[in-house]
Amino acid sequence: MRTLKPVDVVIVGGGWTGLLMAKELSADSARSIVVLERGPARKTADYIDDMDELDYAIRLRMMQDIRHETVTVRHTVQDRALPVRQYGSFLPGTGTGGGGEHWSGISYRYLPQSFKIASHLRERYGAARLPEDHALQDWPVTFDELEPFYWQAEQLLGLSGKAGNLRGKRQPGGNIFEGPRSHEYPTPPMKRPYLAELFHQAATKLGYHPHPLPAATNSQSYRNPDGILRSGCVYCGYCERYGCMIGAKAQPTNTLLPVLNRRRNFTLRNGCWVRRVVVESGKARGVTYIDVSGEEVFQPAEMVMLASWSINNTRLLLLSKIGEPYNPATGKGQIGRNLTHQVSLPAAMAFFPQPLNRFIGAGSAGVAIADFDADFLDHSDLGFQGGGIIYTVCYGFRPMANFGVVPTSVKSTWGSDWKKAALHHYDRTGRISFYGEHHSYRSHYMDLDPTYKDKYGDPLIRMTIDWTDNERRMGAHMSVKAAEIARAMGATEITPHPGLRRYDATRYQSTHIQGGVIMGDSPENSAINSYHQLWQTPNLFVLGASAWPQNPSVNPTLTALALTHRAAHAIRTRSLL
Repeated sequence: MRTLKPVDVVIVGGGWTGLLMAKELSADSARSIVVLERGPARKTADYIDDMDELDYAIRLRMMQDIRHETVTVRHTVQDRALPVRQYGSFLPGTGTGGGGEHWSGISYRYLPQSFKIASHLRERYGAARLPEDHALQDWPVTFDELEPFYWQAEQLLGLSGKAGNLRGKRQPGGNIFEGPRSHEYPTPPMKRPYLAELFHQAATKLGYHPHPLPAATNSQSYRNPDGILRSGCVYCGYCERYGCMIGAKAQPTNTLLPVLNRRRNFTLRNGCWVRRVVVESGKARGVTYIDVSGEEVFQPAEMVMLASWSINNTRLLLLSKIGEPYNPATGKGQIGRNLTHQVSLPAAMAFFPQPLNRFIGAGSAGVAIADFDADFLDHSDLGFQGGGIIYTVCYGFRPMANFGVVPTSVKSTWGSDWKKAALHHYDRTGRISFYGEHHSYRSHYMDLDPTYKDKYGDPLIRMTIDWTDNERRMGAHMSVKAAEIARAMGATEITPHPGLRRYDATRYQSTHIQGGVIMGDSPENSAINSYHQLWQTPNLFVLGASAWPQNPSVNPTLTALALTHRAAHAIRTRSLL
């Protein structure tokens, strides 16, 4: 094994959190930073003339190669876990920028009550009303503490939207249920495509409070505080599963990398597959990895940071035998516990008599209501806890992935009648979706699979997860509400979601997987503190959504960036080590 020259900081993962932490820490020119990314290099120019739907959206060009590493999944500890051989439930990105290159850009803040959910629900409903087997716990940080860092992240992205709660005052047109924000959004809301406009009018008519989706895609030209200038969106329809060809969508390669590339104390190494974190005498000494040539390398460092996808962060700690693995039978151990996956479902498929111009859109060009989010609806008689966002987003529906959706009134499943119906409904179909909370449970966790291994012979991560009656009832309730909105939009036929059954690894339901290395206020209830430091190994940090004790309803990226800003600020000003 070859040993390299020591550096001050080595970061595993070149996505949003890894490159943001590198940017913040490398501002001190005396500190040497190395980021290890196992995927290829990426840049905006790669996307300009190569937006092939078959390559990107069907063959998943920007995702991790499932032949080299995958996960195994089971519903309970009594079941045999089987490997995922074809992506369905989630789409982990790879290469510089990670999932931040192909994301849709929907960027909500979490609600103030989300950070104190266990206390809030006990106080309002009593402990007996919480879901059976739950593992809910409060975060060790509050919304008010995080608000300035949310604002930093929003400026970095040039977030488009409309404030609904500006310094405690409700603002018409915004999300009036959000926590108080100190500033208006950096850029105005994106334009509303036709389907989004229909949703906005219908939700208003029903007495709800529609607001534009907060978008990391600029609605107009924007220069962020680092001096990075990006253009406004042209609604080309090639957004989620693609990198933006003009740089309108905020991505690590067009917001962070241009700053980092100007700094001599920063190095990005692609093609580096990190296999272990080396810990001696309670201190992280560095990482070992296989480089692009296949050679095993040891990179010594004074500080080690894991900034890969939630599952991979957890796996790397388990492979490195760092911390105590979680045992669901005893409840002991912290590494691997509180696995959650955002409840995401097409709540109602609506069919309209008129064309919708679905080819026009962007990953976050849409409208939502938060009237049913979190605890804004009284759950006393509902039979479930939790809520979420009902929304429609006009991605820009391309023909390969979206052709063939027809209403239930069409009985043919092939042949000329089916083809005629599929052609007719292709541009007359609108989806109303739901993002929901996923509470943590003692029986949902990650560990190393005893049977299946990756291409280097290391055990795969095993996910033990299933939907419970709490999620099933929540999904059913929200599907009814979505259908009501679809009818008010003028839909002539509606196909409601059939209902959640078992956790299904074949159906895409967001790449937002949380937990495994959760944060808390003591080593007894968490693996890391509020600054992402491992309790037992203070020079080892674990960034991103693996720190979430449970999953609030909306997407995690903005909160991951805000918490990274907060941790970086503490490292630079409080000498955490």
